[in-house]
Amino acid sequence: MLSWVVRLVLIAASGIVGLFVAEDSPSFGLYQAVVSLLLVVLVVFVGAFWPQHWSHVIDRFHRKSED
Repeated sequence: MLSWVVRLVLIAASGIVGLFVAEDSPSFGLYQAVVSLLLVVLVVFVGAFWPQHWSHVIDRFHRKSED
C-alpha cells in the first residue's frame, strides 16, 4: 500500500520536473526527489492546517446527500 503512495508521488514529481528538465539529464533524479519531498511536505502542511470550518461544511454536504 505504501509503495502505491510513493509511486503516485514520484509520478506527479516526474511530471512536474519533466516540464523544466530533460528526462535524460543526469540531475533529473535529484530534481525528482526534491519535488517529491516538497509534495509530501505540502500534503502534510495542508493536513496539519486544514481549517476546521471546511470539515464542518464538507460533513454537512455529505449528510444532505445521504438523506
